[in-house]
Amino acid sequence: MFNFIDSERRGICSICSANSFVLRAAFRNAAAGSEKVLIESTSNQVNQYGGYTGMTPQRFVEYVRDLAGSMNFSYDDIILGGDHLGPNAWQNEPADSAMKKAEELIAAYVQAGYKKIHLDTSMRCADDPGDENSALDVNTVAERAAVLCQVAEQNAGGGDPPVYIIGTDVPIPGGAKGHPEALRITPVEEVEETIEISKKVFYERGLAPAWERVIAVVVQPGVEFGDDWVVTYEKKKAAGLVRFIQNRDDLVYEAHSTDYQTKQALRDMVEDKFAILKVGPWLTFALRETFFALAMIEEELSGGTNCETSGLIATIDERMMARPQHWKSHYHGSPDALKLARKYSYSDRLRYYWPDKVIAETLQKMLNNLGSREIPVTLISQYLPIQYEAILDNRITCKPDDLIYIGVARVLEKYAYAVGNMN
Repeated sequence: MFNFIDSERRGICSICSANSFVLRAAFRNAAAGSEKVLIESTSNQVNQYGGYTGMTPQRFVEYVRDLAGSMNFSYDDIILGGDHLGPNAWQNEPADSAMKKAEELIAAYVQAGYKKIHLDTSMRCADDPGDENSALDVNTVAERAAVLCQVAEQNAGGGDPPVYIIGTDVPIPGGAKGHPEALRITPVEEVEETIEISKKVFYERGLAPAWERVIAVVVQPGVEFGDDWVVTYEKKKAAGLVRFIQNRDDLVYEAHSTDYQTKQALRDMVEDKFAILKVGPWLTFALRETFFALAMIEEELSGGTNCETSGLIATIDERMMARPQHWKSHYHGSPDALKLARKYSYSDRLRYYWPDKVIAETLQKMLNNLGSREIPVTLISQYLPIQYEAILDNRITCKPDDLIYIGVARVLEKYAYAVGNMN
């Protein structure tokens, strides 16, 4: 069984992204530090029907394996995790129907070789009692999680068996829609209740061996982000949670929505046994910053040449306006506010559009334009100052691939610092 906490590792960064640029940067960064890479896909992103990426769990495994191979990174150093695995993608259906699909989902993930399984049954299905603002009964959550765990155990193949994450206080994937004032830190008594009831149900279903592989509980430690705000971790506010988990040697916490935290806040979280730090939108946000800067460099270099510029930034907004399903229910305000949010929101709904055929072709055109000539370091200094410092330190070249890598790696390095893999 993979142990997230050992004598050499205090915690681990969980990369929640299917973006090929992000994953290649993660492999390159991990290879430099001889680290393992934990990559997670969500039930909306990858499922038995393809999810919004169009990939089943087996196809996602093949995709990750191919990317790792292209970077000469050993697949043996990759841990695959399934995030929010449960009826999340089918909340509008009755519980019986949603749970049947969730069981198929879990089976597909485990059969494909995923080893870290987040049993997330905290969401309400269409015929569950109560309203959308009331929490689902903890006993119902535990019963459904045990059902899914049983399916996972029945479908586990060879090698190490899966490890499990439980928890009823699960943040919305991809950032909050509300305001920071509404942020609620998980009460300790809720954590205790979740653990006690879940253990009881697991044992009643003959899942005692699986319970020994429950390694973490998802809680809200007081970190979150929205379109234009971030709530940073404060040790004193999470003191009760910390005291509780420090007295246990069998569990750690898993923290979602740790994007945009300072590197010291991330390290404080790991020291307080929030050992699994999940990050997603921050990585594609940093990637978008790099692409936009490269687009501006491309424009600067276009004067007096016959090279037609890509027009990447304008093309992205045109495609987002033409296909608003990934951002319209998330961004609100005036037309000017929406235009800014589409480009610059911390929630980074733009990340759903990189696979768009038109955008992908436009991006490749920009990279071809920049790759065909030497980029002056003075322009890199102007638009990509972090990359400029890396060039001065002889860490990278002026080539687009290197500039993109550092754009993502600057985020990954904060997590490496937090978990103790670098000073």
